[in-house]
Parts: sequence; structure tokens; C-alpha cells
Amino acid sequence: MPGIDALAKINLALHVTGRRADGYHLIESLVVFAELGDHVTVHPAERDGFSLEGPEAAALSAEAASSNLVVRARDALRDAARQSGMELPPVDIRLDKRLPVASGIGGGSADAAATLKALCALWGYDPGQQTLSRIALDLGADVPMCLQGRPLIARGIGEALAPVYLGFTLDLVIVNPRIGVSTPKVFSALESRDNPPLPDPQGVGDRNRFLEWLAGTRNDLQPPAQEMVPEISLCLSALQLAGAQFARMSGSGASCFGVFANAEAAQMAAGQLRDDRPGWFIAATRTLSAG
Repeated sequence: MPGIDALAKINLALHVTGRRADGYHLIESLVVFAELGDHVTVHPAERDGFSLEGPEAAALSAEAASSNLVVRARDALRDAARQSGMELPPVDIRLDKRLPVASGIGGGSADAAATLKALCALWGYDPGQQTLSRIALDLGADVPMCLQGRPLIARGIGEALAPVYLGFTLDLVIVNPRIGVSTPKVFSALESRDNPPLPDPQGVGDRNRFLEWLAGTRNDLQPPAQEMVPEISLCLSALQLAGAQFARMSGSGASCFGVFANAEAAQMAAGQLRDDRPGWFIAATRTLSAG
């Protein structure tokens, strides 16, 4: 069967609003998805298999296959089927890794979500929305939003999702200095965990008004991440110098995004940045206005 794209998740804003007794942080985040992403392909097989390819695959080559979110998603879906009396046959999964690892743009979570969708289609298995959402959340806080793959606001620990209807796309350049950032370490370095919530979105039908609203929001994880990885500040400065109308870190970093006036400006900026920083991951892309 044809593969499924595992689209990059961009946190345009991320407010940390509290912390639960079990240690999980409460967030309010405006999330969009980009055309850029990994690619997951599944095929029937005599025995389960998993293979990695693509320009970013080397970063995962030392990892045990059993710990990859793609394999964990397969096993979790099969366990759910088994509990309902179904035995699902072996499958071969190929992950074309195009997004940098541990980069704050949801690569692993998007891979897991794409795997769940692809396997449900291949196996003809519908676990129901409640079970699928539970499996996704067990795999990671970002997986439920990646399952939706459309503009949304995520609340709670990332499981309470509300769609947002943007009337436009955004032309972006994604920059990553190829330095992995530990999400738990960034959260633990937060100075304040009880911060003001995300203001009600404004201008969602008008790009310029929306960017004005966005400038009044935050990524509360950006300051501690910049302390840990000074190159994040270099990424933001480079995007601004290249003409970004707005620049911010996504998620827990180290990836940063710049919003550009149009696709041509984004492509030109990406080319300039590649010349200036040949060791960085740099890609021009566009957001999706709907799923």
C-alpha cells in the first residue's frame, strides 16, 4: 500500500500553565503541521520487520528497534486488537527519516501517528476513537495531536485538542543546529510553571492580524532551552537576518521556525542560510490550513 507522510509539528506558541501531582506539565499550545515530514510505508510480511532509510536515518542507527516509536505503535495496536479477540498478521514497516531527531518538531510522534493510521488501513482494523486516542497518549503526549494533523490548540498534557480554523497557510523556514535537546531536562529547568494561559486566538482568518496576535504569545520552553543550547539563539538571529517576519523555537527545541512573506522569500532565505550554515538542517516548507 502507499505510504503515509508523518508531518512536522510546529508549536507556534507553547504556554506552560501548571504541573500535575504526577509530575506532568500542563500546557496550552497552538500547533500547526507542515508539508515537510518523514514517510512511513507498511506491507504484509511473513514476519514483522522494521527498516530505516533516508537522510536523517543515521541518527537512529544505534537505537534498538524495539524502542523506536514506530515499532512501539505497531505493538500497542496489535495488543489492543488481541484484547478484543483479533490476531493481526505480521507486517514490514519502512521509515524514511527526513526530519532531524530530538528536535522539537514531533518527528518521532508523527512517525508513531502515521504508523497507527497506516496499520489500521492495512489490517482493516478500527479500534475506535477512544482506544486509538488512548494508545496515542500512552506512546507520548504529542502523538494524539499528530494523529489529527491539522491546526489545533492542545491543552492538558497534550491530550485535550480543539481544532483551529486558519484561513491561510504560513511559509516557513525550519532551522535546526543538529543538537539534540532533552525535553525532560528543558521542562525541569523551567523557572516558572504557573504561567498565563494562551490568549484567545485572534485574526485566524487574516494572516497579518494573526501574526500580531502571535507576537503576544510565548514559548515558555525557549528561555531554558537557550540556556542549555546557545546555538538556538544563533538560529533565531539567522532567521531574522534572513528576513523572517516572526521567529521562534518550536516545542522543546532545538528547531526554530521563521515565518516569511511568501514561498519565494522562504526558498531564498533557506538557500542563503544553507550557504552560511552548511552543517545545519535547513528546509523551506508551508503549513497546512486544514487536515
